[in-house]
Amino acid sequence: MTEPNSEPAAVAPLLGATDIRRLAEEIGVRPTKTLGQNFVIDGNTIRRIVSAANIDPTETVLEVGPGLGSLTLGLLDAAREVVAVEIDPVLAQKLPETVRAWRPQREENFHLVLSDAMKVTELPAEPTALVANLPYNVAVPVVLHLLQHFPSLRHGLVMVQDEVADRLAAAPGSKIYGVPSVKAAWYGQMRKAGVIGMNVFWPAPKIHSGLVAFTRHDPPATHVTRDQVFAVIDAAFAQRRKTLRAALAGWAGGAAEAERCLVAAGVDPTARGEVLDISAYVRIAEARHPAGA
Repeated sequence: MTEPNSEPAAVAPLLGATDIRRLAEEIGVRPTKTLGQNFVIDGNTIRRIVSAANIDPTETVLEVGPGLGSLTLGLLDAAREVVAVEIDPVLAQKLPETVRAWRPQREENFHLVLSDAMKVTELPAEPTALVANLPYNVAVPVVLHLLQHFPSLRHGLVMVQDEVADRLAAAPGSKIYGVPSVKAAWYGQMRKAGVIGMNVFWPAPKIHSGLVAFTRHDPPATHVTRDQVFAVIDAAFAQRRKTLRAALAGWAGGAAEAERCLVAAGVDPTARGEVLDISAYVRIAEARHPAGA
């Protein structure tokens, strides 16, 4: 069993590069591109992430993809409870042992769920914050899925590919504003909270990572459903070079009906999807699905 390094009593020990590689060797794990595994091997980076997440000591934090537990230990120091969702059974089996060795006094406050985060709809404790180092290839779907199914999540901080971070936090009118930006805005306010270099990971990725912080707000007040609004968003960006009149023709059942909905929503039919905020998409959906119809 891997034992924690000796550090000053005032600073709780965190996993370093040697510890991470030793843990991985003990269970025969090599990080895989398939699961997007890049383990954080720098304690200062973990402390930076935990600090930026602004976790209250009374909170329950949801962590997705804990891997070998480097961020998990930092979260256990800051929160009341940590619920970790891990898809890899080998990693999941090792993690409770690591928590027991490095944070024995916090073992009862740690909950592990062996599952694909995209399929989780129930957890052993109600999470109030999401803090995670997310695999690049599933980051946006995972964030949107968790915000949809866990309304108790009030805020969070996720580490994703830097380009994805920029997209999530992009404002209307930006070239990188798109489906992730608009759908995320349904749930809350997203903002870029920093950039993480490549050398704090094992293996080191070829690109930088970005931190995205979010604060949840109530969805727009409307009689239409989230799915009806998201259908408009998907249609608008499926052919983002086209005007909204053309892009929404298939969704509306024809260009003329698309134009009617746009005009009714107060949107220029010759505009393109990247200039509209979430409220405009809500109005377009309302024009297509009037109340009481």
